[in-house]
Amino acid sequence: MSGTVTIDRKVLSINGEENILELIRKAGVDLPAFCYHFELADFGACRMCIVEEEKMGFIAACHTLPADGMVIRTTTPHLQRMRRTILELLLADHDRDCAICEESGQCRLQELTLRFGIDNIRFGKDSESLPRDESSASLVRNPNKCVLCGNCVRNCREIQGIGVLDFAYRGAKVQVMPAFGKSMAEVECVGCGQCILACPTAALRIKFEIDAVWDALNDPGKRVIVQTAPAVRVALGEEFGGKAGAISTGKMVAALRRLGFHEVYDTCFGADLTAMEETTEFLHRFEKGEKLPQFTSCCPAWVKYAEHFHSELLGQLSTCRSPHQMLGSLLKKFYAPEQGLSPQDLFVVSVMPCTAKKFEARRPEFTTEGSPDVDAVISTHELARMIREMGIVFEELEEDSYDLPFGFASGAGTIFGYSSGVSTAVVRTAIYKLTGKRPPLDFTFTPVEGFPNVTEAIVPLAEGEIRISTVHTLGAAKKLIAALQAGKVSYHLVEVMACPEGCIGGGGQPLSRDIQARPKRTQGMRGADRLKQIRTVQDNPFIEELYQRWLKQPGSDAAHHALHTTYASRRRVFGQFIPVVAAERPTVDIKVCVGTSCYLRGSYGVIQKLIDLIEKQQLTDRVNLEATFCLEQCDRGPSVVIDGHLLEGVAEERLPAIFEEMVVKALA
Repeated sequence: MSGTVTIDRKVLSINGEENILELIRKAGVDLPAFCYHFELADFGACRMCIVEEEKMGFIAACHTLPADGMVIRTTTPHLQRMRRTILELLLADHDRDCAICEESGQCRLQELTLRFGIDNIRFGKDSESLPRDESSASLVRNPNKCVLCGNCVRNCREIQGIGVLDFAYRGAKVQVMPAFGKSMAEVECVGCGQCILACPTAALRIKFEIDAVWDALNDPGKRVIVQTAPAVRVALGEEFGGKAGAISTGKMVAALRRLGFHEVYDTCFGADLTAMEETTEFLHRFEKGEKLPQFTSCCPAWVKYAEHFHSELLGQLSTCRSPHQMLGSLLKKFYAPEQGLSPQDLFVVSVMPCTAKKFEARRPEFTTEGSPDVDAVISTHELARMIREMGIVFEELEEDSYDLPFGFASGAGTIFGYSSGVSTAVVRTAIYKLTGKRPPLDFTFTPVEGFPNVTEAIVPLAEGEIRISTVHTLGAAKKLIAALQAGKVSYHLVEVMACPEGCIGGGGQPLSRDIQARPKRTQGMRGADRLKQIRTVQDNPFIEELYQRWLKQPGSDAAHHALHTTYASRRRVFGQFIPVVAAERPTVDIKVCVGTSCYLRGSYGVIQKLIDLIEKQQLTDRVNLEATFCLEQCDRGPSVVIDGHLLEGVAEERLPAIFEEMVVKALA
């Protein structure tokens, strides 16, 4: 589309914009919107972005295509009255506890209420308060603050390819919730937190662990140790007015000391250790040609996704723990005894860009003598809240440095924070081990045609090559896995990150309206890598000393005990059967799984087809049809049980033949 559009008397050329809203923002107008997100399909639900076009009248800017000759006004007395009314209607069914709301000061609804001067709400709140869902280790869902923008629904479905949230009920009763009113802990939520970043209010927020950290810091019997992830250092400054991507490591360490932490370590040290262990594991598989491609395991949301949806791949995941869990394990298993302390005497805190790390830290396998290897995980956002609560003026802090030995890391450990960083670190180490020569520090990753958010690199060797792929977002990973299993692509190493562009886009990072925030953070991390005196793991003297002191060598029994783990197919969700067709005298029982995995594979259509077949055959009094939330065949759905016989992969087109053979003939 070419041509020009006049916006508030300013003429702009159409240059590939997908909607009028993009053009309006290019014109320097901050047109309000709740449901618009540049990475999601246009929705047009909230109507806050309504504008007036001289021929079309009032239109939603977010899902109207620009056309040559359009004349648009964004602000008129009528438009302002309409926007105020929309805001009043949203506020009428919204909790108005802004003074004590966790997101006060960062809430888009609060911001627009102030901007449009809403000081009186004409419409009374007549709906009952709904219970908050705090079952998840990663996030809290408060339906009383939901404005029904649908961002979380579309984000989980379109970007992550999971779809644990959707609209339920109709009219004034409509809500956003997991299917059948289940809690977030009962469904296949992987805890990535992308829904939190998409939510304009506090309907979805991080599950805070701040109080537990304060309690530990104020306990004289605890030695409280903190470690910080690579991606935190390029985002924390944004919470205090800094630019995205600016490295604030020194001020962050100084702030942590002011908060009262006894020792401050760098998770990049754990990343160096991960690169060493994962490379050893990869080369063992690569040389034997087995269990390939090896999938990275640093991202806990990806690991949980694989446990839920792709149990057939679990043997191909690296057995390495993530970097912060490796460091936590070392502190509890080796460091504590050397200091004359028990694991219970140490309280280890991880500052992470990721909300899924909160769930990961609670895995029962990550413990030492009954004590969690990592006691608490706080996000970048939570750390900023603690700094403010303490009254620390972040911008005025003098820079400080990490403690040794776990505060010294190579550039390879630093780049774990963005997509392609883990695989780059592993292959740097692999080439050194294979050739004994200095490896290239960077590899050229090129986009894979037809696969959004997927890149690949081919690293030549004296004999053969190493084929690497990186993928970010679980929706993109889902497509790549399908292509791998179909033989359309082939790799030796696949790095998966659940969040867009890797950890720098994690659900615990500061909310930014700058669409370039993630690229800027990535650029900041690349700069941090280049500034390191050493950029490869094998050059880190403290890693070498660690093996000599505690672990012997990479891949040893001691290393496996402290630094590796195992995975298993994760049980899904539970609940009673829900009657769909209840026979008066049932002689055939049919149960259909409607858990998220089966639902996405078409179980809703299966139920509808079964209802049609039952009615067509006039068997409503002979067949009992029920929906259940899980039949534990999640990777082979839709699953159906007919009189105790489990059927997997039941497609709608197969149902007439199945019904005739297993139901009609049985009743005859």
